[in-house]
Parts: sequence; structure tokens; C-alpha cells
Amino acid sequence: MSDAIAYLARAIEQGRGLSQADIVLKGGRIFDLVTGSLEKSDVAICNDRIVGTYGDYRGAVEIDVSGKVIVPGFIDTHLHVESSLITPLEFDRCVLAHGVTTAICDPHEIANVLGVTGLQYFLDASMATAMDLRVQLSSCVPATHLETSGARLEVDDLFPLSRHPKVLGLAEFMNFPGVLARDPACLAKLAAFHDRRIDGHSPLLRGLDLNGYLSAGIRTDHEVTNVPEALEKLAKGMQILVREGSVSKDLHALAPIITERNSPFIALCTDDRNPLDIAEEGHLDFMIRTAIRLGAPPIAAYRAASISGARIFGLMDRGLVAPGWRADLVVIDDLETCAVSKVFTAGRLVGEALFATRGTLAPVGRRSVKARRVSARDFVAKGAGPSTQAIGVTPGKIITQRVPVTLPYVNGERQVDLDQDMVKVAVVARHGINDNIATAFVHGFGMKRGAIASSVGHDCHNITVVGANEEDMAIAVNRLIEIEGGFAVAEGGRVLAELALPVAGLMSLLSFEEVREALVPLRAAAKSLGVVLAEPFLQVAFLPLPVIPHLKITDKGLVDVDRFELVRD
Repeated sequence: MSDAIAYLARAIEQGRGLSQADIVLKGGRIFDLVTGSLEKSDVAICNDRIVGTYGDYRGAVEIDVSGKVIVPGFIDTHLHVESSLITPLEFDRCVLAHGVTTAICDPHEIANVLGVTGLQYFLDASMATAMDLRVQLSSCVPATHLETSGARLEVDDLFPLSRHPKVLGLAEFMNFPGVLARDPACLAKLAAFHDRRIDGHSPLLRGLDLNGYLSAGIRTDHEVTNVPEALEKLAKGMQILVREGSVSKDLHALAPIITERNSPFIALCTDDRNPLDIAEEGHLDFMIRTAIRLGAPPIAAYRAASISGARIFGLMDRGLVAPGWRADLVVIDDLETCAVSKVFTAGRLVGEALFATRGTLAPVGRRSVKARRVSARDFVAKGAGPSTQAIGVTPGKIITQRVPVTLPYVNGERQVDLDQDMVKVAVVARHGINDNIATAFVHGFGMKRGAIASSVGHDCHNITVVGANEEDMAIAVNRLIEIEGGFAVAEGGRVLAELALPVAGLMSLLSFEEVREALVPLRAAAKSLGVVLAEPFLQVAFLPLPVIPHLKITDKGLVDVDRFELVRD
């Protein structure tokens, strides 16, 4: 208590200008997210708190930011660190430079592989990162009964972790059919977390079904993909987390809702974004400048990136450049380009010196890829006739379509048809629980030869492989077993490119710079197979996600998501 009182006394003294502030940013302009004005002012910082604005201050450290604009630190309101392919401490280094001072993560991916061990890994990480990494406890592990995961989390597993200082509540409740059906396990989790933040996940859900879903106390959704859906959800009190990831790109479609009037109920998120896209485009800074270019008022875009997300998730100490608020600050060149110059997290200048003060975090989930070796014959597609449904991929979307198709049919087996852009997709169970393998067809990759395999396969993270021939599919899958998971591209009986992800088959032990560089030859190798998708690996990873309409595949077979059942054909 005495330390807290002494700190408050120092903060008040420095705020009044009676003594030097710890740090003063001089010569810049504050972007006022209340009025929308740009005001020339010093910003004084005491420890982790802003103590002075709209005045002239002296500082023990004075930093010239003349000609720059000072805005609140950005808040990514929903993401999976694992999908960045790097460990939490490397993610910290990667995105803080882009102004992301708070990230709200759902360790859903690693939880599906390792269960409570995976959640604990992220809770430990949240205490070590320079940014403020907050955790939403994974609500649906496994996401459905239609797949095989490496773990199962029930309410008794989750609730003991709920009082951890970095836990906000319950992560995306993607089993919306279970909620609507009043499944007892779903209701038990919702009841246990009724007084905490509960994230939603309800793609295309409308009308009375949406009302029922919201009646469970769910408040946010990052799966909105069109304006009418967004406006209905806003009208019903749902807060929209506009998403722009490496695969799921909804910002262009939803830019019209990012208005000054709506902005208190809208925040930004990336969900899944890899280091190469971050290097080429940016992170939330990219979303901000893109939203403004698409017509969003700057005050709406910057509110969505900071104060709105803070309020939606109850982080009431951040989101404004004002005395008494947490000193999470981004210094940018101008509002329109959002070119980041300097970043402060809890009053500390972001740089390698800050990162060097962090502790270490031992990896978990080594040797988690326990699939048996496969052969080409494991990927035959038997069927009662030549006609079937194929998964239709739309670039930039994780929603897939049903594509009726008639395929070449030989000895009771359906064959690849490159003229129709129909190649095989298979899911290989990898958790050592069973030896399930399911095979179907996918349209939209443009693949002419070879195969791509990934141990990142939302949400249960079995191995997913897309291929134009079975031999290369087997080569790619077997290589992932050897390297403890990752991505592999094969053609002509050999591996063309690979990236090992040995931390639970999801994350690399390399730096984010090394992962970024490794993704370049991987993309080139995929393109050499004829693949036309900009981000083929994460597109592969979303094919086994049976909570996103309309047709998906798991280790148990082809899934009709709308009917929430396996397809029998």
C-alpha cells in the first residue's frame, strides 16, 4: 500500500509540473478521440501512466516528436497468437513495432492440441510479454463432435483459471448450434462465466436464432462478413470486431459501418495473421490506414483501434491520450498513413533494450504430431458414383461453398480432374487417438501438380493436405510427421519447401524474421504448383473448420456445416 501511495504522490506532483516527469514527448500533436481535434501539446509520463497533456513539461528524458501525431496504443481484440506461426515472445517483438500495445488472445489452437497445458503456456506468456497480452479462455475444445482433437476442456478445467490476472473471460463460443440446442456442456460454460466477457462466433446467424444466441450473454462477433448482418447485430447490442487477417479479409466489406456514430461499438482484430503479411502490409496500422482510405473518418478508425476495444473488454485504464490513463502510446507521422515512428507500452519505449529485459518461456508440445506414416493408397476417394459435393474456396474468405461435381470414376474411386480445378483434400488424424483419414475434393486452388500439407488445421489441428496426386500427398504428410509439424510442399516425389512448427505442431522456434523469410520460398513453391491463392497455407488450414459454413472436412469426413452433420455420399 505504501508503494502505491508513493507512486500516486509522484504522479500527482509530476502532473502538476512541480517536478520533472520521467519522460516527456515534446513538440507533437495529440489526436483527441473525444472531439476529433489535433492539439499541439507535450505528453508527460510517470512510470506507466500519462500524467500531463495540454501543457509544457520538463522531463528526466525528453523525446522530440515535432511534426508527429500521438495516438493511443492499438488493441487487437481477437487473435490466435499460434496462427502467427511464432511463439508469444516473438509475436510480442513482431507486432509491438506496429503499435499493438494490447492483444486479446484465444489460445484455442494450442488448447486443442495440449488442453490445459496449452492454456497455462499462454498464461505464463502473458506475464512475460512487453505488451499487455490478455487471455480469453478457450470455450470450445473441441469445437464440435465432428472431429478428433488432442484434448477436451470442460467447465471444470476452465473455471479454476478464470481468476488469473490476465484472464478476461471466455473466448469465441463457436459452437453456436450447441448454444441454440441448449447443450448442457455449453450452458454450463456460459453460466460459469456469466459475469465475465464472453466472445461470440456466429457467422451468418440472423433473426430469432441470433436473438437466442445473444440471450446467452454473448456480446461480440468477429465473423461478420457483410453490412446487413453487421447492422442487425449492432442493432441487437452485439459489438462487431472487424477482422482483417491473412485469409479472412472483411475490412473492405465492412468499411461502411466504421462511422463516427457506430465507432463506440466497433473494434478491430486480425484473428490470424502471419509474419510475412505483417512485414509486407502491417498489422492494426494497416487496418487503420486501409479503413481511412476506404472512407472511414479518422476519428472512427482510431477509436475502433483503441478506446472502443478497451471499453468493450472492460480495460478501462487505456485508450485515450489523457492524464491518468495507461501510457500506451503510438507516435505516427500522420493520421492517414498511420506510419508508426515510436511506440510506448506502459510508459516504456519499445525496442530491443526493452525486449532484453523479459524472461524466457520454455516451449511446450514437442513431438505432438503422432500420426502414422501414410501411403498414396490412404488417399483414395471411394464413392457410390462419379457425382459428389466438393468444397468451394473463395479467396480471402473462410466461408466455403458446396460445389456439385461429376468426376472421373474408375473401379469405384473418384479421381482428380484438373480441367475442372478439382483436386483432393484429406485430413489425417495426428493426436495418437485414432488413425482416421478422410478424403474429399476441393475447388479453387488452381493446383496442377504436387501437394501442400499443413499441421495447422483449425480447430483440432490434424494434418490437412491438398494435392493433385496421391503420391505427393503422402510425401508431404510424412515430411510433417518427421519435422514435428509445419508446412510442406511436395512435387514429383520430393519436398520442394518446408517450415517446421515443432511447438505443438503450430509454432516455430525461430525468430519472426526467420519465419517471415521462410514463408517466401514456401509461397513460391505453392505457386509453382499452379496455386492461385495469395495465402495458400492458411487457406488449407481453414478447410477442416466445421463451424464455418458451408462445407468442410475433418478426420471423420465431409461436414455439412449448415446441418451440422457428416455428409454420406
